[in-house]
Amino acid sequence: MVRHDRRVPRRPCFRERRRRRRGRSRGRTERGSRGSGRGGDGRRDGGRRSDGRRAAEAGAEDGVSSRVAAYDEELADEVAELEGRVARLETELAEKDEEADELQDRLKRTQADFQNYKKRAKKRQDQIRETATEDFVERVVTVRDNLVRALDQDEDADIRPGIESTLEEFDRILATEDVSTIDPEPGTDVDPTRHEVMMRVASDQPEGTVADVYQPGYEMAEKVIREAQITVSTGDEE
Repeated sequence: MVRHDRRVPRRPCFRERRRRRRGRSRGRTERGSRGSGRGGDGRRDGGRRSDGRRAAEAGAEDGVSSRVAAYDEELADEVAELEGRVARLETELAEKDEEADELQDRLKRTQADFQNYKKRAKKRQDQIRETATEDFVERVVTVRDNLVRALDQDEDADIRPGIESTLEEFDRILATEDVSTIDPEPGTDVDPTRHEVMMRVASDQPEGTVADVYQPGYEMAEKVIREAQITVSTGDEE
């Protein structure tokens, strides 16, 4: 018969069991300590991160506030400058309006003075013209009186000297008015501005020159009043 050697496991003693329990408790304590240490560091890191974020946010808010304040101040300065410019422009505009009104008044006064001057000048010219006409008529009627007296003489009387005297007096009157006759001599050149050619005739005068005066003309102060009517020589004497 075969015998089997079966060994019954030995139960640990009291001391060994207590040592094992201590070891397990120490292990749990160390693990707990390590876990709690890591948790504390995490909480401290999280707190530091929260403080930094709050500080950054506060700094950002301060920066925005500073920029807003600076912009408000700059905008206020610009508004004040624009208001000052508007005030100056309004003052200048008022001065220009006043100056324009003054110039307008001066223009109206000048226009009125000019119109009055024109009226006075016209009245004066009319008076001068009337006076000159009266004076000229007075002298002309004197010539007429002399002609009437010449005609009143007897038919047998020679009136030529009286007529010649009257003509001389009449010429003197015209001379006082700066009136002269246009009576070119035969053989002189033709002046188209003072002579009116009536016809061409044969004469002993050079060709193209004045042959004879049909009717004398008159000019006053070098202004032609009436052209002299003349005949022009063809240069062929009959």
